[in-house]
Formats: sequence, C-alpha cells, structure tokens
Amino acid sequence: MSQTYLPVKDDFVFKLIFGDRRNADILAGFLGSILDIPIDEYKNLEIIDPHVKKESKDDKYGILDVKIHTTSGSIVHVEIQVRVTSELTPRTVYSQSKLITEQISSGQDWDVIKRVISIIITDEDFLPDAKGYHHQFRYRTIEGIEFADLVEINTLELRKLPSITDDTDLWDWTKFIKSNDEEEMDMLAEKSPLIGRAVGVLKKLSA
Repeated sequence: MSQTYLPVKDDFVFKLIFGDRRNADILAGFLGSILDIPIDEYKNLEIIDPHVKKESKDDKYGILDVKIHTTSGSIVHVEIQVRVTSELTPRTVYSQSKLITEQISSGQDWDVIKRVISIIITDEDFLPDAKGYHHQFRYRTIEGIEFADLVEINTLELRKLPSITDDTDLWDWTKFIKSNDEEEMDMLAEKSPLIGRAVGVLKKLSA
C-alpha cells in the first residue's frame, strides 16, 4: 500500500526542499527544467534573503518563497500559491519591479541592472483561457519582437499538467511538486537522480 508524503506544493514544505542551501543541486535541476538560460548559470547558485526591501515607509513589504542569484547575478524568485486570488497578478508585477529598482542607486550606471525572472507555481488555474501548464512572458511586441529580456515571468499551473508525460524534465519536476503519492514519487526518482534526491529530502521531512 502506497504512503502519502507531505505536500510539496505547501509553501513551507516547498521552501524546506528548494530554499535550503544544502539542496542547491535540487534547485538547479528544477530551474534548469523551466528556464532557457545556460547551464553554467546554475553552477554557483546563491540562495539569498527572500525579503523585498522597502524604500519608503509607504512601500508594501513582501517575502518571496525562494530568491536566488545565478552565477552572472540574475535574480530568480520562485513563489508557490495553492490558491489563485485577484491580487496575484499585480503582486507579481510589483515584486518584479522592486527586485529591479533595489539593484540600482542614484548615480549608478544603468548596466548594473541584472535580469529578473519570476516563477509562479499555482495549484489552481491562473490563466484559464490558456492551454498548457507552462507559459513564459517577456517584453515583446504582438508580432513577437523582443524589447528586452530583463524581465521574465513563468507560470506553472499544476492542475493543467497532463496525466501522461510529455517526456520533458519539466513534466517530471511538476509532477514531483503536484504529487504526494509514494509510488508516483518512486517512479520519478528512478527517472532522475536529482528528483531522487528531492524525494529523499521529502521522505525525511514527512517522517
């Protein structure tokens, strides 16, 4: 009889797995499955303070689930939301804006600004009119001409994950986040050593 584990999609459990510096290789495996940036960017991941800085007393205060610096200094923030509310979209844009503005001070050159990438994982439909479980957004024209790659938002909707694998690493990682069934976890662990490591961490947490 298969056992059930703690749900990875619970933000506290998610942070313990992906936000622990000891599990940087697990985090790198997940990021590599969803982002189209060079693999060298994940060699020296730095998991940093998840607090979004306030610049004035009237600023909103935010805490991101996981916040990372890549090797070149790009900022990646990962947030998991079991429920989708109307505030999620504006809050995501606000958090991204703060992660850009906090990089530069008066008198500095504009080239100090590094790329900011958001990964929003939801357990409810976030984009109800969109097919597929992963979507990527950047500054582009309607025709697809890119203005800049400084800002990127990725959405990952667990409910839209197809039951049959699409033979991608992203499907495997999304299934890991979505499932809490022992048999499913063991099958994923057999396919990927890194997911196997993540399953091992989850087993310890669940015990």
